Amino acid sequence: MNLGDKKPGKTPTKRPLYVYYIIVGVIIVLLNILVVPAIQERSIEKTDYSTFIKSVEKGNVTRATIEEGYIYYEVKSPKTGNTLTCKTVQMDDPDLVNRLLDADVVMDEVLPESPSIFFTLILSYVIPIGIFIFLGRWLSRKMMSSMGNGGPGGAMSFGKSNAKVYVKSSTGIKFSDVAGEDEAKELLTEIVDYLHNPQKYTEIGASMPKGALLVGPPGTGKTLLAKAVAGEAEVPFFSISGSEFVEMFVGMGAAKVRDLFKQANEKAPCIVFIDEIDTIGKKRDGAGFSGGNDEREQTLNQLLTEMDGFDGSKGVVILAATNRPDSLDPALLRPGRFDRRIPVELPDLQGREEILKVHAKKIKIADTVRFDEIAKAAAGASGAELANIVNEAALRAVRDGRKFATQADFEESIEVVIAGYQKKNRVLSNKEKLIVSYHEIGHALVAAKQTESAPVHKITIIPRTSGALGYTMQVDEKEHFLMSKEELENKIATFTGGRAAEELIFHTITTGASNDIEQATKIARGMISQFGMSEDFDMVAMQNVSNQYLGGDATLACSFETQTLIDKKVVELVKTQHDKALKILQDNIGKLHELAQYLYEHETITGEEFMQILNTPVPAVETNAAPENTQTIIPEITE
Repeated sequence: MNLGDKKPGKTPTKRPLYVYYIIVGVIIVLLNILVVPAIQERSIEKTDYSTFIKSVEKGNVTRATIEEGYIYYEVKSPKTGNTLTCKTVQMDDPDLVNRLLDADVVMDEVLPESPSIFFTLILSYVIPIGIFIFLGRWLSRKMMSSMGNGGPGGAMSFGKSNAKVYVKSSTGIKFSDVAGEDEAKELLTEIVDYLHNPQKYTEIGASMPKGALLVGPPGTGKTLLAKAVAGEAEVPFFSISGSEFVEMFVGMGAAKVRDLFKQANEKAPCIVFIDEIDTIGKKRDGAGFSGGNDEREQTLNQLLTEMDGFDGSKGVVILAATNRPDSLDPALLRPGRFDRRIPVELPDLQGREEILKVHAKKIKIADTVRFDEIAKAAAGASGAELANIVNEAALRAVRDGRKFATQADFEESIEVVIAGYQKKNRVLSNKEKLIVSYHEIGHALVAAKQTESAPVHKITIIPRTSGALGYTMQVDEKEHFLMSKEELENKIATFTGGRAAEELIFHTITTGASNDIEQATKIARGMISQFGMSEDFDMVAMQNVSNQYLGGDATLACSFETQTLIDKKVVELVKTQHDKALKILQDNIGKLHELAQYLYEHETITGEEFMQILNTPVPAVETNAAPENTQTIIPEITE
């Protein structure tokens, strides 16, 4: 029988607590009568009278006491020096006292008085029993308290739900506190309206979806949206993580599911929110489960049963969040369970601006801060990352001794999120600094001389904690949702521009292009095997992408011969764009020298400074050196 399931039949009679106190009291009395005296007796060594006399004559006996026909004496071992208590029978020996006096043995003429019976009774019986009763009642109250509130700490809390309950007065989150997710809020507003006015739907015969699944990348505000629904509806809000259902004992997870839905029905109308539901809702395979997986299967089965069994007309709405919807069991997603899927995607340009404004209300900012510029530079950032950008800006203002955050603080905080903090203890040699300067200008110059390429926003050769010795930031003026083949090829050429500048100026290469190589290869492989931008494969997908919200793991779905051909095409594509970058730099060698020298001297160039120098005709400059361990960091565009 699984733990958490009640056995049918007659419930066993519960014994009163005083019965256990009586049993323990009897045990304590028996211990004091039988065991304790035996232990004390065992600690005294018994000897014969002749051994006692020999020890006295040798001078090893230090103390002796005659009591009730026995002689108790302390003898000192000549080898170890330890003192032992021994016991022997008293003999009719008239010279015993003289022998003890001659051997300087201390004799106790007056025996110590034994404690009174009343004191012995209190010390041996009353106090131990009292301590036991106190501990028993204290533990009993703790267990009953844990069983009553579902706390995880008590022994009786098995099968109790650990869901946190937020009521109207403590939730305090409204839809106005959530920005950048207008579509998701619109879909959830209907749930709020149903909880407020259920008769409007029952009159026409419509029923509210029992469950809504919030899917999207980490940090986009799925949990915040669920709390906002509860705040708008002004109903109790049960929040629990999927991992809290996973237990060591089989059946405990299923018992917690039953208890959660029981509490929800008692507090209806209410909202139950299960975060990271993929922990217990993963697909079941045909081979079945065994061992620890059997617990997860039972928990999932119980969840499916409870979602089918509860009455939706009571106003119990189930919300769940996950960033791995492809791993969920199909039975969980069918109509009647989680029949409404609400995407919570990364915010667009306008959404990022609204999110920044919401979080900026919590800090003091300058009147000159332009959130539209910050939102452009933070392309691809999630709501959580934008909140971190605002907080970093406030922290930077405090470090500089200012009472409010400025535009520069926000721009620096974006760089902190993208590339990490400035690594002040890393000092580059003059040669390495010059190499990094040429490397970064190579990226920027190739980007600027191509059409369909994002403008350069900033170039720096200040090392960062991410490991980058410098980086070039490009920011699109407008939001992009599609990228053409030409734009992707230009991005590959821009990534290879740093290595091309090293080859052109120093006639050697360094390790600084490792990240550039990785990014260029990723784009080229995607163009050929995923986006159908190769004439050889036409519109045939050669790879599958899973976990789209967690980085998008790609696996090739083709034969070994085709994989070899894909690798060949990837190399050809990257090499073509590499040659293109080399030609652009050769045609603009004078500007390459001038810009690299300026960056070497100033360490940071803004986009305006870069374009001003690039568009100003100047005489050519001599060759000098090129960059090392750098990374080109370009904010990803939401596609």
